[in-house]
Amino acid sequence: MSHNINIELHRLLRIALLTALILPTSGCDYLKNLDLSSPEAKNSLVESEQLQLDADKALENQNFQKAITLYEELQARFPFGDHAAQTQLNLAYAQYKNDDFEAAIASSDRFIKTNPTNASVDYAYYLKGLVNYNQDTGYIARFLPTDASQRDPINSREAFAIFSELIRRFPNSAYAPDAKQRIIALRNKLASYEINIAHYYLRRKAYIAAANRASAVIKNYQKTTAIPHALKIMQEAYEHLGIDDLAKDAERVYQKNYPNGPPPVYQNTSIIHTIWDFIGLEK
Repeated sequence: MSHNINIELHRLLRIALLTALILPTSGCDYLKNLDLSSPEAKNSLVESEQLQLDADKALENQNFQKAITLYEELQARFPFGDHAAQTQLNLAYAQYKNDDFEAAIASSDRFIKTNPTNASVDYAYYLKGLVNYNQDTGYIARFLPTDASQRDPINSREAFAIFSELIRRFPNSAYAPDAKQRIIALRNKLASYEINIAHYYLRRKAYIAAANRASAVIKNYQKTTAIPHALKIMQEAYEHLGIDDLAKDAERVYQKNYPNGPPPVYQNTSIIHTIWDFIGLEK
């Protein structure tokens, strides 16, 4: 009985050894049989390179819609080409410049997920932040003199988060200095949005809500242009509420830090903005 078992084990061992020897040989033979010099392979390579050149040329000439079409075709037909990663980034940039904001964000996200160690992943974060940052300058916003600080800042918050992550993950990135400057602008914008809400509460005589909103600005948005406005709102709200000590505290802090009034803020005083303000559609 034991003799038969030994024979069977010996047979299985021989099969295992033969399999181990055959598989690598078969794999090598298979790779050798891949004829990369065949006419079909050559034509495919030439076609891929020509499509890449055409797409890059369209992007360089700022024909963004054509570039998008060509990059999408390049991705669909040659998803594993030598320039696949760069194609993804170029597509995202072309979509951004073509005001296809959602598509640009999706393409940037796809690049980040599929190429987490790529040398250009910091640019993907930067581009994604840039798309959100410029969402308020879409087609309509370019021609209507609306105040961006009075609109829902969801994209500004998203841009703030993305730029902050970029700086945290890639502090030495070439895009970090610009991201830092945009974060400063975003903090001012977000603070201004809160001030607009506080002013709204003042106009509605919701003085407690106005004071609380202004107080939150001082707590969360230090060193922004909104601080003096928050102090004045707090002073006015507390005066209406009859809380004289808090009103005087707000006035004292304001006078100490802004004796000449709040720092100048850029105001667009073109004729169309003057008319827009006169109509008061954003009041």
